[in-house]
Amino acid sequence: MKVLVAYYSRTNVTKKVGDAIAKSLNADVEEITSTVKYEGKIGYARAGKDAMGEKIIKLGALKYNPSDYDLVYLGAPVWVGKAANPILSYIKQNEGKFNDVKFFATAGSRDFDKIFKQMQDYVGKAPQKTLELTTKEVKKGEFEEKLSSFIN
Repeated sequence: MKVLVAYYSRTNVTKKVGDAIAKSLNADVEEITSTVKYEGKIGYARAGKDAMGEKIIKLGALKYNPSDYDLVYLGAPVWVGKAANPILSYIKQNEGKFNDVKFFATAGSRDFDKIFKQMQDYVGKAPQKTLELTTKEVKKGEFEEKLSSFIN
């Protein structure tokens, strides 16, 4: 099975999870980048505003075509109760190109159901599985058991 792990990560928390998934599956990695600057305090505020409006933004260059993969893991941080808009922009840019998907998300709180529904609506199909991790779990490295269950 050919697998791609595609994620956006503003603070490297989601990146840590995405890279762990890719390593355990020997999968290709598409780290989504944004042409919009979301770094620092001003970027944090812009991120919240853009997420609330589900703004579709221009992304950096992509390396892989999701239609070439049997399964794509899509990962995003939660911004103001929504999926970070770079992942939504990635999904929109690749509309109709996803065979099967699994979603993973990281957040400071536990507000995951809405963003998985939002991602499902954008992809147009239900994920095989979802994985929700708090920022605290990821930073402490306390997610191996959940990750193992999600991957298998």
